Amino acid sequence: MAGDAVLVAGFGFRAAASAASLTDALRRADGEARARALATADDKAQTAVFTQVAKELGLPAFAIPAERLSTQATQTQSTASVAARGTGSVAEAAALAAAGPGARLLVARVISADGLATCALAEGETS
Repeated sequence: MAGDAVLVAGFGFRAAASAASLTDALRRADGEARARALATADDKAQTAVFTQVAKELGLPAFAIPAERLSTQATQTQSTASVAARGTGSVAEAAALAAAGPGARLLVARVISADGLATCALAEGETS
C-alpha cells in the first residue's frame, strides 16, 4: 500500500549562514509553505542555525550521510559542490534522499538573498 506524499525542503548552507538565510531560501523555494520536513548534510544537521529553523517551523529534520548525498541525481551541477561534497547540489541531494526512493525534484536549488543558503524541494512517499 502506498504511503502519503511528503514534501521535503533540502538545504545547503555556508558556516556564516543565519536562520534568516535558511528561512529566506525556504521562502523563495516554497512560497506556499508546503514543506513537511527539512534535510541537510549530516555534518550540518546539528548546527545551531539548522536546528533553530526546524524548531521554529515545527518540522522534523533529517541528517543525510555524505554517501547518500553523492548517489542522488541533481539538476544543478555546481563544480564547487561536486569538489567539496561529491554532489552537484547539497540542497537538491538532501531533499531527494530524505523524500525516499522514487522521489522527484519539484524545485531545483534556489539561493537566499544573502547568497549563504540554498533550498530545493523534493516530493516522495512515506512508507
